[in-house]
Amino acid sequence: MLLFFLAATVPAPPVPDPDLLDHYLTEIAAGNQEALAELYRQTKASVYSFSLSILKNAEDAEDVLHDCYVQIFLAADAYQSLGKPLAWILTIAKNLCRKKLREQKHSADLPEEEWMYSLPAPEQLGTEERLLLQNCLSRLSSEEQQIVILHAVSGFRHREIASFLSLPLSTILSKYNRAIKKLQSYLREEGIV
Repeated sequence: MLLFFLAATVPAPPVPDPDLLDHYLTEIAAGNQEALAELYRQTKASVYSFSLSILKNAEDAEDVLHDCYVQIFLAADAYQSLGKPLAWILTIAKNLCRKKLREQKHSADLPEEEWMYSLPAPEQLGTEERLLLQNCLSRLSSEEQQIVILHAVSGFRHREIASFLSLPLSTILSKYNRAIKKLQSYLREEGIV
């Protein structure tokens, strides 16, 4: 399976340590701009991938990325640690994405092929693998693509994705499994696996 092949050959994005992110948020609340820079470095790929999966527009996702960290800086003193700082950060990103969609009254103006190339990807992922991944993902619905990308490419757990998308965990698992079966079927038909 392509996604499992890619996962085996391409290291998954590191999952930020929640305690460290909590520490950064505490420091940001105290006005420490270096903590904000470190929080940005640790979480920017997750925020950008998540925003891009909703907006499907690289420029809008970059705007949300920037605005998200401005909001974090402004709201850090209101943050209460529940052990899930990345969920708090992505909730801010999700709200900014919704705001942007309301302002624009459309969801996607970036063709799928450009959308895929806008995802942050490890350097080890070559053009051929990207094209194959793009072709595979084009077989999925928009929601299935979002779930697969958030899990297999961005490294989020299913529970986190359910929280981000405000869907039941069972729905996320069902849609993810259905999407993987579609991808496996396509890869078998093409003689890739």
